[in-house]
Amino acid sequence: MRWEIFTLFPGMFAGPLSESIIKRAADRGLVEIALHDWREQATDRHRTVDDTPYGGGAGMVLQAPPLVRAVEAALGDERDAVPTILLSPAGRPFTQRVAEELSQRSRVALICGHYEGFDERVRDLIVTDELSLGDYVLTGGELAAMVIVDATTRLLPGVIEAASLAEESHTSGLLEGPHYTRPLDFRGLGVPPVLVGGHHARIAAWRRREALRRTLRSRPDLLETAPLTPTDRRDLAELMDEEAAAQGEASPARDETVRTTALPTP
Repeated sequence: MRWEIFTLFPGMFAGPLSESIIKRAADRGLVEIALHDWREQATDRHRTVDDTPYGGGAGMVLQAPPLVRAVEAALGDERDAVPTILLSPAGRPFTQRVAEELSQRSRVALICGHYEGFDERVRDLIVTDELSLGDYVLTGGELAAMVIVDATTRLLPGVIEAASLAEESHTSGLLEGPHYTRPLDFRGLGVPPVLVGGHHARIAAWRRREALRRTLRSRPDLLETAPLTPTDRRDLAELMDEEAAAQGEASPARDETVRTTALPTP
């Protein structure tokens, strides 16, 4: 997979994309990351890429010509076939599902914004999609680009063991449950006995139940769309009772919550 990243600050990518798993993936030829400083496409001696907005207002607006020329030069004849994504607070949310979609592409372009934003003609001429990391504003799109590259590249075949990806948070629609390793006891805290008993079916059932527990506590909204089995529904009902009992209150609409979650998978 090849990433085409358009940025005014290419030096920001030196650390995050040249270490750890991303670096190893690049060394093995599984991913390629090309950085394009579109300031090089400016035509004046000051290499200007922004200007004051028509109609007045605070801040500076990024001009369309330098960026459009940079994208067209980098993508060439494949421009219409390459997803060209603007990183913007106005974009659709970036999620694990979006990362999976992008991992199926052989080439993706990311545009990192700054200042008050882009001349709208950038969207009209070269942008095919917009993504946002969340409901907040960053000083620039570089950090968002790093997150998207990392989250997507790790899904490419051969980058990370497939079995590890299958059990991660959000892959199954739930948050991942707790993990333990040596020592068996640390500061009076032990390891759940089921994990050292060697019974694989019981271990799998415990992990699934704990994933439900963690999701219920931290992200109950995910339960509305997670593919739940009849066993999951039963466990979830019991967990809701446990949580309510621990807080000394009645279970809040337990039956309604369980009934309105997604239909079980076959």
